[in-house]
Amino acid sequence: MNTTYAVLLYEDNDLLRESIETLMQINDKFRIVAAYPNVHDILKQLETHHPDIILMDIEMPGMTGIEALKKIRHAKATVPVVMLTVFDDNVNVLNAIYAGATGYLLKKHISTKLFEAMEETLNGGAPMSPSVARMVISSMQKPANAYGLTPKEEQILRSLSNGNSYKLIAAEFQISIDTVRTHIKKIYEKLQVHSQTEAVSKAIQEKLV
Repeated sequence: MNTTYAVLLYEDNDLLRESIETLMQINDKFRIVAAYPNVHDILKQLETHHPDIILMDIEMPGMTGIEALKKIRHAKATVPVVMLTVFDDNVNVLNAIYAGATGYLLKKHISTKLFEAMEETLNGGAPMSPSVARMVISSMQKPANAYGLTPKEEQILRSLSNGNSYKLIAAEFQISIDTVRTHIKKIYEKLQVHSQTEAVSKAIQEKLV
């Protein structure tokens, strides 16, 4: 007996939502239990439909898919969520993944990759289009970028982590001590810390240096 997976769909574009529902009808492994244009009642709908997997748009009126995803994870729901979006920029990708997305599929690939992405997700994988995967890897290789540190701020943070004083840092980079203070103030703001000890500790723990 073949297993049929219950799919919950969130997409505010009526035409695309209907297209996905129609597409689902050609594959007997999946069944759309409900489709909604917004995520306002997502927790209630989760309890009602008990989906095996959720397909969710990012840009929706009132509440974004990322905000809804945070609510799902905050409620301790572990249902896999594949984000469907036209965006492949760093901010949306990383925010979705940090919020607990299981996979990420660009809308232009839905007609050819949707079933493959869903099967991969349900088998414990994390489907991503190649461009998205490259961005994630790049972000992991350069974690300081997540805080928006400039190359100069990264260098100064590294020097600070090596125990150098403001005077030594100024000499190392041939800048004034006041300029060093300005850079370090910005580093503190971006890392959301209030002291050199906190900054160095966070830099080491999160492998920023």
